[in-house]
This record gives sequence, structure tokens and C-alpha cells, in this order.
Amino acid sequence: MAVPPLVVATAREGWRWQWRQLMQGLGPADTEGRYVRPPSDRLEVTVPDAAALDRRSVLQRPRLVIGRSCPWAHRTWLMHRLRQLEGSLELLMATADHRAGRWTLEPTWMDCSTLVELYRHCGTPPNHRATVPALVDPGDHGHCAAELLGNDSAALSEALNRWPGGDGAPDLAPQGTQEAIERWQTLLQPAVNDGVYRCGFARTQKAYDEASDALFAALDQVEAALQQKGPWLCGAQLTIADVRLFPTLIRWELVYAPLFGCSARPLWMFPALWRWRQRFYALPGVAATCDGEAWRRDYFGALFPLNPGGLVPAGPDLNTLISAAPQ
Repeated sequence: MAVPPLVVATAREGWRWQWRQLMQGLGPADTEGRYVRPPSDRLEVTVPDAAALDRRSVLQRPRLVIGRSCPWAHRTWLMHRLRQLEGSLELLMATADHRAGRWTLEPTWMDCSTLVELYRHCGTPPNHRATVPALVDPGDHGHCAAELLGNDSAALSEALNRWPGGDGAPDLAPQGTQEAIERWQTLLQPAVNDGVYRCGFARTQKAYDEASDALFAALDQVEAALQQKGPWLCGAQLTIADVRLFPTLIRWELVYAPLFGCSARPLWMFPALWRWRQRFYALPGVAATCDGEAWRRDYFGALFPLNPGGLVPAGPDLNTLISAAPQ
């Protein structure tokens, strides 16, 4: 028997009201329904003295806390790999607990089993959001208390470029590129890195259309720049600008196009950008930071307002996808 139209209309309006309440939990929006990312609490990052780090034992080294599915944490993970920081900076992988809505730490560190506990152990105010990435110094020989050194991915990327690296660790912000890196940051952070979330978390059609238009306009600029001055965003050398863009673009077909509605044009329609992604993925250590199955599980499984059924759709194998030629 068909459901009466009045019942359908009532259920639809009731779901829309609940959807708006749930979306508010994902992130704030302005009065026009545009998603607004909350600012990071620790924008300035303190880099310990290199000589002091050398004197520390492994257990006393600072740790970079990351989450596998978080694109902001992925930026810092890439910096860690590309600059060979294993000898001076430990990694700590946090796991997303979707039911509790928090990050858990396994194994525990400094008697903390969650990221919230670790933040509080570092003396952060209660209103600070416990987010990844987070750079934490446990203190030196008990003389210094544990400290949160920073949790903003853009600032952390710059700090990790100054961090004592391995032999031959590249400088990803070499002299002469700083101005170009900043230009790309000014364009790509709001339009692309945040832009995919502005699409996915938009509350109104107008907000979504604006975000989608800005997103693809920015990708057009990236495509033109790579065609004219590639192979990297700032020309001949890999820089932080490339590192900041890659985590968004590598998740495109697996998450952002199907779940966030970033679908006005497929990425293969940007051939220079497609080749740029292949080139970055082939860099030593990069592929090991990419887990398409985990991304799909976390995004489709956690973002209930965008995927109420909780079904995790099948997606292409990441290695096969990346190796394909643009059509």
C-alpha cells in the first residue's frame, strides 16, 4: 500500500529538521548555510632546540599525533616521511572512535588513553578542541611538564620543515619559494582544502553552489599553473604547497566526490593535476600514508548526517586508480 502523501511530507520535514541539528554537530555554519571551519587553538608552533633533542632518549622525544583518515594530519605525516624525521620525532597514531566521537590512543601514552586526556595532561584549557594533528613534548627528564607545541596543520607543516631531519632531508620551503607557497595557501586553503567540506557540509543549495564553483575555479588555476610551470606547484621543486594539497586530492574519488558532492567535474578532466598526483604518490614513503579502505570506513561510517544508512560503498583500488592515465 502506498504511503499517503501527507505522511511523506511530514516525515520529510521532520527529517530535515533533525538533519540540520545533526549537521550543526559536524561544524558551524553562517546564516546563509555556509560551513565555517572552527579555528585551530594553537597556531604558533614551538620547535625544540636540535642539540637538546639529540640528548633525549626515544621515550623523551616529542611525538606527532596523527589520525589515518584526517587530511590535516596527513599533511604532517607527509612532512615527517619526506623529511625523514624518524630519528628525532616519534609518530603516535590516534584511532577514531565513532560511537564516542573522540580519538583514542592505542597504546596509551603518559597514562592517557584518549586525545582529550592527552590535551588536558598538557595543561590545555577545557575549551580547546582535542584535534589531530597535535605535536606534543612529554618534557625532558621530568624537569619540564608535558606541553602541546601546536595543532594547526599549516603551521605544523612549516615547523616540521625546520625540524632536525635525516641526512639529505629536503627543504620544502627553499629560498625564493616562500611568496609562491603563501599565494597557493591563500587560494587553496579556503577554496579546496576547506572547499570540499564547504560542499559536503553546506546547509543550503546556494551555499553548496558557491562552494562548488569556488572549488573548481581553484582547480582550474592549479591546472593552468601546472601546465605552464610544472611539474610542481611552485615550479621545478617540491614544496609545502604540494604537501598541503595532496591529502585533499588523493581522497577525491574515494570520499569527496561521492560523499561531499564534489562532482561537477571528475578529476581526470584536469590532466596536469592528475599527473601531478601520480608524481606525488610515487615519492618515497607517500603510498604508505594512504589507506583508501580506512578513509571510506571512517568518512561513510562516521558522518551519519551525510550517510544515514551507514553503508560503505565499494570504491576503486587506490593503486590502480592512481596509475591510470587521464582520459
